[in-house]
Amino acid sequence: MNTFRDSPFFKIYVSLGAFFVIVVTGMIGFIWIEDYTPIESLYMTVITLSTVGFTEVKPLSDSGRVFTIFLITVNLAVATFFIAQLSSYVFEGEFSRTYKFFKMKNSIKELKGHIIICGFGRNGREAAGIFYNSKRDFVVIEKSESRRDDLPFEVNFYLEDDATRDETLLQAGIENASALISTLPDDADNVFVVLTARALNPNLKIISRASHDSSVKKLKTAGANNVIMPDKIGGAHMATLITSPDVKEFIDLMATQNNEHFSIEEIESAITISLEDLNCWKQTGATVLGIKTSEGEFSLNPISKTVLRPGNRVIAMGAITQLKKVKELLG
Repeated sequence: MNTFRDSPFFKIYVSLGAFFVIVVTGMIGFIWIEDYTPIESLYMTVITLSTVGFTEVKPLSDSGRVFTIFLITVNLAVATFFIAQLSSYVFEGEFSRTYKFFKMKNSIKELKGHIIICGFGRNGREAAGIFYNSKRDFVVIEKSESRRDDLPFEVNFYLEDDATRDETLLQAGIENASALISTLPDDADNVFVVLTARALNPNLKIISRASHDSSVKKLKTAGANNVIMPDKIGGAHMATLITSPDVKEFIDLMATQNNEHFSIEEIESAITISLEDLNCWKQTGATVLGIKTSEGEFSLNPISKTVLRPGNRVIAMGAITQLKKVKELLG
């Protein structure tokens, strides 16, 4: 639900509200100090605030003059604030920025099955780039606005806020999200994000970054489905490039090369059928790389006699159009 503070006109509303309060205060003051009628007090308040200089309804007492000076001073302060805010909105692009942010937050509320990326450092950017190429909706949460500069892709949903706050995760639509990636540099912050995210969405798939071995267990206890240690993966990657350089480069290419001509997807089967009867390559042109059963077991390079059952997930490789046909066959 949008709050009053979320409105792009919030500061304008505050200025108008303050002016209304001044008018009411002026009326009450003149009634109490000068014993004016409501109409007379309204008239005096309006001519005082507008500084048009019409004749007073009745001669003012010293208390009335002091109150009038106070009323004019406060009104000048409010008028100055209003003009400053209006100028900022119109001439400095404040309204445009506020309206875009307001519109973005409303768009996030409409997302379903999107991915939330907490932290937009090297790991967060890499993940966002893959999601962008895969045409997956994602929301980035990062404290620094400058992190989105010089990107080779567009980030439509970017919240400049603290990912450890419940309110921020709710703004990112965590209740409707399918997954969350926490790539914050501090392990304690990642634990807090995972713990909070799991409480807000028990069905969420959560993947977290960790810098220390001791944090892995804590993150999994907090609710992370998987914990990744970039330093370990980087070392293993470099070693593999020496022992099996071509294989490693080919696997990396498969993992990052994601476009309309080549993609690897997991497709859930809704029917019972053998791979021989499915004849995926002949009917679609896509290749079945493996199968994951509903119990979580993998079968790599499965034989033709392998039977798919509802709930099994097929890891298939091919063009976007070919994979779409596989989905139709298994649908």
